Amino acid sequence: MRLLLIFCMLLIFNCEDKQTKPKPVEKKVITTDTITPKAEEKIVKIDSSKLTLEERYLPLNDDNAMDFFAEYGKINKENKVRIYTRYGNIELELFNNVQYHRANFIFLTKNKAFDGTQFHRVVKNFVIQGGSSDEPEVLQKRKKMGRYLLPPDVRHGYKHKRGVISIPSGEIKNAYKLASPFEFFITQSNQFHLDGEYTAFGRVIKGMDVVDKIAEQEVDGGHWPRHNIYIDKVIVLK
Repeated sequence: MRLLLIFCMLLIFNCEDKQTKPKPVEKKVITTDTITPKAEEKIVKIDSSKLTLEERYLPLNDDNAMDFFAEYGKINKENKVRIYTRYGNIELELFNNVQYHRANFIFLTKNKAFDGTQFHRVVKNFVIQGGSSDEPEVLQKRKKMGRYLLPPDVRHGYKHKRGVISIPSGEIKNAYKLASPFEFFITQSNQFHLDGEYTAFGRVIKGMDVVDKIAEQEVDGGHWPRHNIYIDKVIVLK
């Protein structure tokens, strides 16, 4: 009987040892030597179960962005946002099945990445393009989020009809010069020649008159508005 009891205890201990534990996450930290003031990077392992989703992934890059947005999208399921401008508000519905782009836009909205940016390219009867900024505060905020691109997602057959919100993909030539997950454009008219080249991930559900007002503004030869058109803020709608 005593031998049976010992055997059972050993079995329990072995089972406990085999339980899966959260894998540690490697993080780079900056340390300063107490003798010489030279800062150096050290990699430390942190228990991932004690970190938030953002702490585990940020800053994002091309290797981890898709994994991050896959998890982020499951937690943050909102699909409606409102853009505030001095010309009025634009409300958008994001397509749920274009999951990574929806999650990206919700993530950037919740982190105020669009606040204080501009509609920097306006082409009447074509598109208004927004999200660009050279403001130090905005650039610093985006630096913390990371540098990454999203691959195209044109599987669902969404057409670039009037009022569609779309984004350049990460597979176009010179992608980092021409594409950015922080920028987007809204079509003012049907632009079906963009289908398959750019990812349509939502549509305007209210405020197309505001899009039309912005498209009427005077621009220079490079389609940059002569008077800045600011995006005051973007919020997620419940």
